[in-house]
Amino acid sequence: MIKKLSLLFLIAGSIFMTSCEDLGIDPSLSQDEVVEGLKEALRVGTDTSVTMLNKTDGYFKDQAVKILLPPEILMIQNNLNALGISAVTQPLIDQLVLKINRSAEDAASEAKPIFVNAITNMTITDGLSILNGSDSSATSYLRTNTYSDLKGLFAPKIDNSLNKPLVGNVSAASTYKQIVDKYNEAANLYNQIPFGTKYNIVNPSLGDYVTGKALSGLFIKVADEEKAIRTDPVARVTDILKKVFTK
Repeated sequence: MIKKLSLLFLIAGSIFMTSCEDLGIDPSLSQDEVVEGLKEALRVGTDTSVTMLNKTDGYFKDQAVKILLPPEILMIQNNLNALGISAVTQPLIDQLVLKINRSAEDAASEAKPIFVNAITNMTITDGLSILNGSDSSATSYLRTNTYSDLKGLFAPKIDNSLNKPLVGNVSAASTYKQIVDKYNEAANLYNQIPFGTKYNIVNPSLGDYVTGKALSGLFIKVADEEKAIRTDPVARVTDILKKVFTK
């Protein structure tokens, strides 16, 4: 029995060291040190990501996470010429893109305490699972353990932001309603044409759309930061990161 246990520990240790080497982590470190390094990587990565996004143009001028138009508005754009309302609607659409990104930027600060809690509660088992995963496995762990809580905090903050006059003293929600109302008004006339296609938009939810896109963008940035820490010595800004990540 003792021999079997010893063999299991030997195999586990071998897998642990191989995983460390594969991910650029010093294989001579203990499991506790590696997990602490992974926690620190997430702390630094999430803090950097939130800071980047929680500022003016954090979403809007970053093409990787910029929130584009909801599908309903894309449909409007595709039919503007046919309905003859492009001159009226296009400026509102341009304003809407800016406003929904401002709303996401406004909400990003809500992520910090949720991330900190998930990282603090990471176990050695979690850490070893991350160690044996991909270059974004820590981010995947974070998404699994924080997404629901983040959505619960982001949604009301974004709804509030969408109703605040963040740009030109007009809110995103009111701009969105203007676009949809103008579009539906023209579409109703168009629909009266025999054999015409039904174009009306019914009960669109801007808040749900922006919340989902804002969270997707947040995790894109966290994954980028995780990868940078694993592969770029310059990104290892604390002693534990320099100690754990060797390459």
